[in-house]
Amino acid sequence: MAGLFPRPRTVVAPGAVHVPEWLSVERQRELVEACRGWARGPVPLRHTVLPGGGVMSVQSVCVGWHWQPYRYSRTADDVNGARVAEFPDWLVKLGREALVEAYGEEYSAEAYAPDTALINFYDDAARMGMHQDKEERSGAPVVSLSIGDTCVFRFGNTEDRGRPYTDVELASGDLFVFGGPSRFAFHGVPKVRPGTADPATGMSGGRLNVTLRETGLAGPGASGRQ
Repeated sequence: MAGLFPRPRTVVAPGAVHVPEWLSVERQRELVEACRGWARGPVPLRHTVLPGGGVMSVQSVCVGWHWQPYRYSRTADDVNGARVAEFPDWLVKLGREALVEAYGEEYSAEAYAPDTALINFYDDAARMGMHQDKEERSGAPVVSLSIGDTCVFRFGNTEDRGRPYTDVELASGDLFVFGGPSRFAFHGVPKVRPGTADPATGMSGGRLNVTLRETGLAGPGASGRQ
């Protein structure tokens, strides 16, 4: 939902760009409907179980490749063994549009070929600890789209989970891209602000986060780094 005052586009760190209100309400609604379809299966929305037995507070579903700590596979062997939904061409196009928006026309967006989407749903109590997105074999940028409740997104450094970091408020429709020197920066979500979602987007509550990535993997038996 747009606020009373425009929020500026911000370069948070080299290669990390925040573009507020990039997605129109109509496009957000379309994404919400697509995500609801993927959440029903073939691999349903679920809380990921970590190797040590802990359970993530966010609920997740994947498209293109299935992510589980800490690898990718075509089938969700930790859930129901089903093959994940195919990654659609329109998501590739959306990812390329996002890179042009973030980096400008000089960026070779046509070379960007995202082949997986990790979709996380946050309720009021969900959090995401500081982590790196490093299971991919490609160093291509990560495209992050937010819909629903506003969150505090903590964007850190590439060395460890501590300071320095920057807290950014990501609201519904916001785009955040991180690549280049910031591709492997630690990041997390320490807080969701309940009651800030715009029902016009199809989200009456909670936060939906869609991240597009290039895995750099190929073939039915490929897997990410362990």
